[in-house]
Amino acid sequence: MLEILLIALSLAMDAFAVSVSTGIAVPGFGPRQAARIGLWCGAFQFAMPLMGWALGSSVSAYIEAVDHWIAFGLLALIGGNMIREALFGGEEEAVTDLSVRRLFLLALATSIDALAVGVSLAFVKVDILLAAGVIGAVAFLLAMLGGLLGRRLGQLFQRRATLLGGLVLVFIGGKILAEHLSGLA
Repeated sequence: MLEILLIALSLAMDAFAVSVSTGIAVPGFGPRQAARIGLWCGAFQFAMPLMGWALGSSVSAYIEAVDHWIAFGLLALIGGNMIREALFGGEEEAVTDLSVRRLFLLALATSIDALAVGVSLAFVKVDILLAAGVIGAVAFLLAMLGGLLGRRLGQLFQRRATLLGGLVLVFIGGKILAEHLSGLA
């Protein structure tokens, strides 16, 4: 359960960072807008791991001998990309409105990583509904909180949150690989 929570927190960092930025940039941003962005991000973060898990489960029997390497590779790639973005990424486009189209694009963009994590979860023993529920709930809470805190916190935490999330995903990928190679899995 701790690993699922850490994965959920890592995946929600993008949604948190985008929500902080949105809270800063959208005039009159308040609790209603925070709930909207939280619901969109939470719903996408819930659905994407389920889709990834379904995709991964459909091919898991064929690649069981190397599944730990795939899980490690996916998590290391996602985490490494988050670290790279945090350290070297450019400024993100400012969000000035919260139209349905904008919310859809923000939720989709911040949940692509959750799809890949869902694929990797297909190769380990996990209750995918519980995992997706935790991932979605954490994304909802952090996106909502990020939006509400956006005006006060500024962009101070955006890169740090992404960096931390990336490091956690790389660590969990390494742990999966180490456990499998040592026979603990």
